[in-house]
Amino acid sequence: MSHQINSVILSTGSYLPKNIIKNTEFLKSRFYEKTGEFIDRANSDIISKFQDITEIEERLYADDDHLASDLGYFAAVDALESGSIDPETLDYIIVAHNFGDIPIGNTRASVLPTLASRIKHKLGIINPDCVAYDLPFGCPGWLQGMIQANYFIRSGDAKRIMIIGTETLSRVTDPHDRDTMIFADGAAATILEGSTEPGTGILSHKSQTHTAKEAYYLYSDKSSNPDFKSDELYIKMDGRKIYEYALTNVPLVIKTAIEKAGAELTDVKKVLVHQANGKMDEAILKRLFKLYSVTEIPEGIMPMTIAKLGNSSVATIPTLLDLIMKGKMDGQQFNEGDLIVFASVGAGMNINALVYRF
Repeated sequence: MSHQINSVILSTGSYLPKNIIKNTEFLKSRFYEKTGEFIDRANSDIISKFQDITEIEERLYADDDHLASDLGYFAAVDALESGSIDPETLDYIIVAHNFGDIPIGNTRASVLPTLASRIKHKLGIINPDCVAYDLPFGCPGWLQGMIQANYFIRSGDAKRIMIIGTETLSRVTDPHDRDTMIFADGAAATILEGSTEPGTGILSHKSQTHTAKEAYYLYSDKSSNPDFKSDELYIKMDGRKIYEYALTNVPLVIKTAIEKAGAELTDVKKVLVHQANGKMDEAILKRLFKLYSVTEIPEGIMPMTIAKLGNSSVATIPTLLDLIMKGKMDGQQFNEGDLIVFASVGAGMNINALVYRF
C-alpha cells in the first residue's frame, strides 16, 4: 500500500553578519522625501518615530568582501552540518533573492551565473542531477521556494531539497531615504526531505499576486536627494500603501491556508511572519484573530527578531526558524505535533502562507 509523501524539515542553518548598525549611526544623515524635499526635522526625532513604528533598534550589515551568494553559502554549510547531510544527496538548490550579488560601492547586480549555481559551486557539489536555480519573488521568495520544493517532493521527482534566502539589502538602500533604516543583510537555509509519516510536514499553502494597483508599491529609483548626482538605482517603497495592503490581504491568505489544512486558528502554536515592520506584523496578527472572532492572542505566538536583525527580506523567516530550531530564542521552541503558520508579503505585490506540522 502506497503512502502519500509529505515534505518535512530535515535541517536548518543561517548566517548573521557581524556588523551591528545601531540607529544612532543615522544621526548625521540628510533625509529627503521621495519628492526631493529636504526633511527639516531633527534626525533624533526622525529616528525615534522610525523606531516606534518599526521596532527596529539595530540591523546587521555584511562585510564589505561578502556578497549575497557568500552569505547563502555560509547558511547552506550550517544547514548541511547541522543535519550531518551529504551535499551530493541534494536534488535541488533553490535560492531566493531580489538583487543578486552586489559589490560594495554600487548597486549594479550580478546574476550570471545564478546565485544558486554559485552556491552549488562553492559547496563543491559534483552531482549534475542537483538542479540549482534562483527564485525572485520579493520578500516571500524563500517561502515560495518551500512551496515549489514541496511540489517536487510530493510528485516523487525529488527526495531532498535545500531552499536558501539570502540578501544584501544594505547595498541597494538610498542613504537619503528614511526607509534605508529598515533594511538589513543576512541568509538562512532549510533542507526539506520526503517522508511517509502521515499528518506531518507541509500540510497546505496559499499564494497570491496583486498587480492591478499594487505592482509598484516597491520599486527601484534614483536617490531622493536631488543634489545627489548618481545614476544608481535604490530600493524604494510606499510604506503607507504597503501597510494597508498587507493588513487587508495577508490575514485572509493565512486563513485560507489554515482552512486548506483542515485546521482551526486555535490549533496554531506559532506564526512565523516576515519580519518587515514590527507594528505592521502585530496589526496583521490582530486582524487574523479578528477574522476568527478570537479576542485573546496567546502570548509568544508570534516570535520577532526585527528589533535586532532588521528586515533582511527573504532571509527573515528562515533565520527566525533556524534560531528557534536551535534553541537560540528565549521562551521559543517547537514541540512534536505543533502546528506552525509561515506567512510573508513583499514586492510584486506577492503574498504567501504555509501551514506546517512538526
